[in-house]
Amino acid sequence: MFNLKLLQKNKTIKYGVPMLLDPSLEARVNLEKQPVMLEEEYQKLKDLKLDEWKNIRGPRPWEDSREYQEQQRTTKNIKD
Repeated sequence: MFNLKLLQKNKTIKYGVPMLLDPSLEARVNLEKQPVMLEEEYQKLKDLKLDEWKNIRGPRPWEDSREYQEQQRTTKNIKD
């Protein structure tokens, strides 16, 4: 018969078996929560206006960010 202390000291059983069991447990848990989470995310995306966005380029690492922000403000004021 197996000695319980030897099983507790075995690294494969101590660390490997729980890792093999984790994905099946996580899949079971996520399946129960998934429909609720998907509905919540759908409602969040439904409320967003995705057609009214503007791509704004940020400053490059070698550019001065304050100077670039001022340049963006002046071009925005000219367009408005």
